[in-house]
Formats: sequence, C-alpha cells, structure tokens
Amino acid sequence: MAESAGAHPHPAEKLGYLGLGLMGAPMSRRLLRAGHDVTVWNRSPAKTAVLVEAGAKGAAAPRDVAACATIIFMCVTDAAAVEEVVFGADGLTAETEPGKLVVDFSSIHPDAARDIAARLKAANGMGWIDAPVSGGTKGAEDGTLAVMAGGNAADVERVRPYVLAMARRLTHMGPTGAGQTTKLCNQVIVGCAMAVLAEATRLAVNAGIDANRLPEALAGGFADSIPLQLFVPRMVQGIHSPPLGHIATMLKDLDTVADVARATSTPVPMASLAGQLFRLAKAARGADADALELYKLSTETR
Repeated sequence: MAESAGAHPHPAEKLGYLGLGLMGAPMSRRLLRAGHDVTVWNRSPAKTAVLVEAGAKGAAAPRDVAACATIIFMCVTDAAAVEEVVFGADGLTAETEPGKLVVDFSSIHPDAARDIAARLKAANGMGWIDAPVSGGTKGAEDGTLAVMAGGNAADVERVRPYVLAMARRLTHMGPTGAGQTTKLCNQVIVGCAMAVLAEATRLAVNAGIDANRLPEALAGGFADSIPLQLFVPRMVQGIHSPPLGHIATMLKDLDTVADVARATSTPVPMASLAGQLFRLAKAARGADADALELYKLSTETR
C-alpha cells in the first residue's frame, strides 16, 4: 500500500536516526525541516556535529538514541554494521523501555533482517521494519525516495507519516524480510540498467554522435526511464561527486541477489553479468567510487 501522509495517532513520537552517511544525513535533515524532534548518532562524531548544527540532538551511542526516541531510523553500510549498532556493547539492546520500533533503511540480506528482528524482539521487545530505499542521494535530498517495507502492518502505519517526510512512497510488501527481497528486485533492474546505459552511451560516443542528447532523443519512447534521464548525462560529463551510490554497495546487493537466486532456484543471468561488471569496476575504480563509473570500464586506453 502506498498512500500520502494523513493524521497520525502518535503526535508526540520522538525520532532517532543512526548512520549519517550519503543517505542518512539528507534524510535526517528532511525530518528536521518537517519539525520533528530528532536525535542522531554516527560512528564519526563530525557528521553528528553537522546535524546538531541543523537542529538535531546529538547522542554518543546508539543506546542513547534509543533512550530518547520511540521510533529509531537507521541506515548503515551492511549487515555487520547493523549487528554492531543493534547488539554491540552500546547498542539498541541496552534500551529496555517498551513500545519502541526500529526502521532499518539499510540494504541487507533478507535472512539477516529476519534473524536480527527476531533476536532484538527476544532481547528487549523492540519491533523491526526492514525498509530499504531506492532513489539514491538525489532522492534522499529531494524527498522522492521509494521505500519498500517488511514487517507488521500496524507498525508500518505507525511510521508512515514520518517516512513520508523523507520519501515519496512507502509500500508494505509483507512480513519481515519482504522489504529486503523487494530491494533486491529493484537492484536487479537498477544494476542491469547501469550496465546497459553505460554500453549504449559508449556506443554513441564511439560512433560519433552527441551522447548528451540521448535522453532528449529517447524521451517518451520505450527506452525512456528515470535512469536514462539521470545516469547518461552524468556518465558522459563525468559527474561523480557526490556519488549516486558506491560501486561496493551495488556489488554487495548484486551478490545478495545471486545468493537468494541460488536458494530459490531462480535464474538471474543478467544480474549475474552486471555483478561481474561491477566487480571489475571495483578493481579498476575502487570500492568507494560512484557506481556510474562503470561507464569508464569501456574507455579506450592508448
């Protein structure tokens, strides 16, 4: 279900945000601009300080965020980082007040989401929604993200107005883990789109036509898409800062696709090829390079 925000039954909810990276920082800013009470934490204190200057309350550890907030949002690098934030010495399990809810925007394996949710519930009763996002840093800044959620339906409705301060769409896909599985489907499409658009753009350049005009020329046709309009100009013009996403992040997700595909006997030949291309890009450009630098793999060298 995807709806606009409406009246909220918990007007006094206080919010927390853990992880202030490429996505977390702009998402937290949007919560602040919407007038919400937000307590933030990040592993590197400098990023916390920047959000405090913008109006947030700073916390020294995840447990301190959980003590201040009733809904705790989180966006960190991978499952290992989620584990540390939740179960580490200063993690969320230290909080014992009932009724608190975690919304994890991170992209992790669906099995990991189910396992972490069950262990946290057993530890202190906290609820869990896996809610990975799509739309990149631009979507986080503009509030146009698509959020795909797994978890209890009532919990999803509880967080909906707050999520829609950061995103355009929140869709409840089913029980815990369903959001992460939906994100994998998203990454199959996006990862393959990046690879295909890099190929088409290189063909245009090598054949001597103005690749900058591809989005205009193809607009409205079957090849048109948000990735076409957004990615191609960045590829052609070499715009990679700030990155739309890191090579390592896309590769992590495509590797997870391959793992779930094996477990479900699902053929994923296109996603598998895209994964290998991103593995090459990681070796050539570096793990933290913009994912669109995949385009540079086909640069002619002399």
